[in-house]
Amino acid sequence: MILNRALFALVLSVSASLTPQVMAAELNIKLVDLQQQVIADTVVELIPAVMPDKAMPVGHYEMSQKNRTFIPFVLAVPKGAKVDFPNLDRTRHHVYSFSEAKPFELKLYVGQAEAPIQFDKPGLVALGCNIHDYMQAFIYVADSPIVAVTDEKGEIQFKDLTAGQYKVKLWHPWQKAASEPTELMLTTGANQLSLSLDIERQAKPSAPPSGFGHYDAQGKPLHAK
Repeated sequence: MILNRALFALVLSVSASLTPQVMAAELNIKLVDLQQQVIADTVVELIPAVMPDKAMPVGHYEMSQKNRTFIPFVLAVPKGAKVDFPNLDRTRHHVYSFSEAKPFELKLYVGQAEAPIQFDKPGLVALGCNIHDYMQAFIYVADSPIVAVTDEKGEIQFKDLTAGQYKVKLWHPWQKAASEPTELMLTTGANQLSLSLDIERQAKPSAPPSGFGHYDAQGKPLHAK
């Protein structure tokens, strides 16, 4: 009996050593324009050849209002995500969108809105403020659960991916034309990808200088002296 147990343990040990370990894939992407300058705020959506059967958990997302500016300028979320719209200013804001993917409005408020907004339809949602016309931002709602936005260095990193075939889809608010998705075969371990996008650079939306466009806590315009 003791010999049989020892033999069984040995067989298990050998089997475990022969079983190949499943390694995750990692993807590092860098975005530049046609002049080889890095591009921040670019949405990168990875579309796997086979979508997961089960819905992947979605995280917590925020589109803040601070110094009469939407932060971030571009937010990417998977379909079904809920987004909070905290107003960190003392001035009240009236957030709205007329976009087909998600028309909504959050009427004049300060602090936290009553409830987050759920974005359950893929597409682009342009945001504005009914009080401050210069406030503008975008929420990109992806059909794929694998989506993010490039940082100030034009870089983005995806971890714990399944190796296989993907399409890489890009979007930027300043792009001159829609770009075709890039086909990509991910292998286990680290993968590097450099992509370019033709954009027309502009200044990001921001609050005007002091003395113009100011509003009181009730959302009423203050007249410049």
